[in-house]
Order: sequence, then C-alpha cells, then structure tokens
Amino acid sequence: MMRYLLNICYVLVLIALSPFLVYAAIRKGKYREGLGQKFFGLVPDLPTATNKRIWFHAVSVGEVNLLVPILEKLRASSPNIEIVVSTTTKTGYKLAKKKFSEEGVCYFPLDFSWAVEATLRRLKPDLIVLVELELWPNLLTISHRHGIPVAIVNGRLSDRSTRGYLRLGSLMRSWARCISAVGAQSPTCAERFVRLGVPSNRVVCTGSIKFDGAKTDRQNEATRRIQQLANIPSVGAQVFVAGSTQAPEEQYAIEAYKKLRTKFSDLRLILVPRHPERGEEVARLLAQSNVSWARRTEISEFKPVDDQKVLLVDTVGELGGCWGCADVGFVGGSMGKRGGQNMLEPAGFGVATCFGPKTRNFRDVVELLLSEDAAVVVTDSDSMTQFVDRCLGDADYRTEIGRRAQRVVQSQRGATDTTIQMLGILLEGVDVEFSEHLNVQTDNFAGLRYPNAAIKRARRSA
Repeated sequence: MMRYLLNICYVLVLIALSPFLVYAAIRKGKYREGLGQKFFGLVPDLPTATNKRIWFHAVSVGEVNLLVPILEKLRASSPNIEIVVSTTTKTGYKLAKKKFSEEGVCYFPLDFSWAVEATLRRLKPDLIVLVELELWPNLLTISHRHGIPVAIVNGRLSDRSTRGYLRLGSLMRSWARCISAVGAQSPTCAERFVRLGVPSNRVVCTGSIKFDGAKTDRQNEATRRIQQLANIPSVGAQVFVAGSTQAPEEQYAIEAYKKLRTKFSDLRLILVPRHPERGEEVARLLAQSNVSWARRTEISEFKPVDDQKVLLVDTVGELGGCWGCADVGFVGGSMGKRGGQNMLEPAGFGVATCFGPKTRNFRDVVELLLSEDAAVVVTDSDSMTQFVDRCLGDADYRTEIGRRAQRVVQSQRGATDTTIQMLGILLEGVDVEFSEHLNVQTDNFAGLRYPNAAIKRARRSA
C-alpha cells in the first residue's frame, strides 16, 4: 500500500512542478533526455552477470568525479566485477559517459515503483551503491524485498536534512533499516545516519573519498591540455582560477582581475561556472567588462587562444585540469545558497585557495583547512581582490598556503580503501559489524575518522 501512496505523492509533486519543468526544458534544455529511463525504467536490458554486478548511482558531476578513485581501485582489486553507473542530470550523464566509457551508463529512475522494478529487472544488480545521499523509499524497500543490498558511500547528512527526515518518524526508520551499510564522511554524519534508523552495526566512518580523488600532480594530461589551449606559458604567467561559480561570483572574479591586471601584467583568469548552461550569461558579463577573453567551446588544438588572457570554460569535466594551472583559486557556490563546492581539488594541487563564507556542504573539510591555515574565507569582491593581490605579490605566502593545503589532503587519504572493503563484505553476503571488521586506521587522520567512538555515541543516542 505504501508504494502506491508514494506514487500518488510523486505524481502530485510533478504536476505542481510541471510549469517550472516545462520552462526549464524549453529555455535551458534540461530534463529532456532519458525520459523513458527515468519514468519507466527503460534502461539497457543487461544479461545475467557471469560475475558480481554493482550498480553505482552518482547524482551529478560532483558525485561522478567522486566515483573515479572508487572504480579505479575496484577494477584493480576485482577486475571481473561488472559495473553500471547511473546519474540524474544531463551534465552528470555526459561526464559519466566520458569518464566510464568501459562501463554501462544510464539515467537513474524516478522513485515510482514501476520504474524501480523495471530498472532492477533490467540491470540485475547484486549490489546498489548510492554516492553521498539518495534516500528514495521505493528504491530502498523494493531492493530490500528482492534481497539486493543497498550501500551509501561517502555518506553526507546535514543537520537540516536530518531534522527533515526525522519528521517522518517510524516511516523513516523503516526505510533506513533497508540500508545494508553506510560509509560516512565524518563521525557527526555517522551519528546522524544512526539517528535516522540505520542499525549502528551497519555504519562506519570511512572519512571523505574526496581526499583520495584530489590529484596532486600538475603535470597531468588534463592540465597540460588546458595550458596548451589557453596558451599559458610554463614560466612567468600567474593564473587565477574561479571554479564551480554561480552569480555573482563570476562578476567578483572579473572585477578582481581588472583591478590587478596592470599591477601583474602576466595575470590570467580562468572562469569555470558550476553549470555550463550559464555560459551565455557569463559571456555577457565578459563582453561588458572590457577584457580580452576567449570561450572554451570555440577553441581547439587547431585554434587555441591567441593573446586573450581570460578564458571562459563552458564545458563539462575540465575544472580539474584548470585547477592544475592555478596559482590562486576561488571555489564558488560559497557566496549564495548552494552551500559551497569541492575545495579539495585546488588544495590537492597546492593552490592558494579562498572561498566564501557559505560552505555548509563541506563544513568538516573547511574546518580542517582553516584550522591548519590552509585556506582563506573571503566575503565580497574587495576581499577576494585583496587575497589574490597578496598571493600574487608575496610568493612565499602563496606557496606556504598551498603547501599546507596539500599536506591536509595527503594526511586524510585512505577512505577509498575502506569503502572497497565495505563493498566486498556486502558482495560476499556476510552479516558483520562493519566498525569491527574494517581495517580503519585512525592515527593519521586529524579528527575526521574515529569510527568506534562515533558508533558508540550513535548507539547511545539512537
């Protein structure tokens, strides 16, 4: 009965949102692709796997990037395991097709019972892995009924989301009990999952996989490609990257560049909006700003940047390469309602990094970076300009901030290995207490990973 009530609720929500969805589809090209897969579960009909098959779900670009270190290690340790990756967004789907060309890629079904049933019937997974947080009731209960374990990796649960879920009372607890394992980013997140109703012996603090996914080698292929296309010399240029931005952050970065370009004649600016479809909007800002600029979608190996010193990257999947070019970086989504974006990518490269004050999505990471004086918070255009100015004018200051940030990233690595262990236990079908069977090492982790203590606290509060 519950599944039918949920279906009715979902239909009513879709009807209420239909004007917005139609507008977004017409004006922005969103929500047009994969409708059959989303509404009816018409994903590729795979044959029964000869080995174990894992279905990984990554909502959008950030979660797809998070899967990279997991799948790399999984392929290395268990090359015969079959992998399917699903996403929700168009940009996430495109990036998944690019990153995981060897795997099957599809769209994630909406949580209608018929779509979930059809997807499970076609994919035939032995294990479902949700990245960070996707608590869809029909998916959880139907998978549980079919005996398919569901795991959450790099689990992140905010205080606000926890309060919202807890309002559902016993319903939420019944859905949470369908989760077979949670690898949480932090002790706080672990406690919150247990409060929702996930049995405490199924929760372990793995730490954040984002640390493992942060690259440190600036000579990587993606960075070299951006340097070539943007005509950035290997010596002499000073590069300021503003990545994962939303309005008005691009305007702030442009203003900083304009104020400093005379003082630093070799200064370059690379703008990477969080959503590539905002390319036209940012292009208009640049056109009005009296700066010489180029657009990533209009350049190639055969037509690189000429003498333009500002590059607008309106493509998917190239931000990581841009961070490898940066001397100074600003991580966007941190001055509005988004709650911040991943600041570990620039930190891994040793970039002198700043971000705005609104970073609730990365609270633990931000606290760690700030506690080590490895990043700086800016609040407006003037403070951003002051930070970039100081970094460009004082090489020792810039280098030291970058070195501290890179050291923080390196000290927190290891979550991927623990996550792979957890998934292996689930595939074996062994009912164990994860916090006592995983080889979690906590000595080298500065406060983010204390599994046993977190689990004990969570048990007392559950």
